[in-house]
Amino acid sequence: MSHRTTTRTATRRRALVGGAIALASALTLAGCGDGSGPGDQETPRKPELKVGGAYIPEPTMDDMAAGFFTLTNRGGADKLTSATSDIAGAVTLHSTKGGVMKEQKSFDVPAGGKLELASGGNHLMFEKLKRKPKQGEKVALTLHFRTSDPITIEVPVKEATYRPKEGHDSSNASHTPQMSHSSHSSH
Repeated sequence: MSHRTTTRTATRRRALVGGAIALASALTLAGCGDGSGPGDQETPRKPELKVGGAYIPEPTMDDMAAGFFTLTNRGGADKLTSATSDIAGAVTLHSTKGGVMKEQKSFDVPAGGKLELASGGNHLMFEKLKRKPKQGEKVALTLHFRTSDPITIEVPVKEATYRPKEGHDSSNASHTPQMSHSSHSSH
């Protein structure tokens, strides 16, 4: 091997090692971030929940009814864990996929997003009705969350065939956050 070949090989090695060191340094600095990524130590934002478009179609059966609404969250993530109402022995969370209804333990309420409860999708089931709500009435419903305080809303009962218009997110349900968790029983 000539001196010239050895010098070129050594120069290439130094360039490769120098490049590798520069790349490793850049990756290390990039990993430091600006404190806005998942590694920052700040407290997560609290959920900021608002209920809109709530309604119960007048039930056709004497023992159960369905409930729908949109839950908008302008804060951090949360979960809807249960619901209660004085007109029902139980209010359960359900999803519908492929025409099959299945009870759920909770629904995610995404940070900065929406949870839609709509006909043919996620919804509430008011089971073991104590009385059958009639069109024009309002039904008290309390929503319980993993993080947020409970929210109580007055849900209007609409005609059995009612379907909201596309993009309709009226706040036709009045709501008031509960200040303590003592209002819900087994959660």
